[in-house]
Amino acid sequence: MRLDKYLKVSRLIKRRTVANEACDAGRVLIGGRPARASAEVKTGDEITILFGNKETKVRVLKVEETVRKEDTSDLFEYI
Repeated sequence: MRLDKYLKVSRLIKRRTVANEACDAGRVLIGGRPARASAEVKTGDEITILFGNKETKVRVLKVEETVRKEDTSDLFEYI
């Protein structure tokens, strides 16, 4: 699944366009490297999102196309 779509489905970022802009600005890292919005997300990847001086690190547990709001915590774990 594309990184921008994963960020939206997992609700780490609210909208896909915002996720796309964050990737373009280099504020989203996969495995410590800046990632493009089209990068493939796989189970076990570590994603870092930089917002201002806040840094959010998560490990991907599952990749699913659609998820109910209650089940989003099953997709990732905070590191």
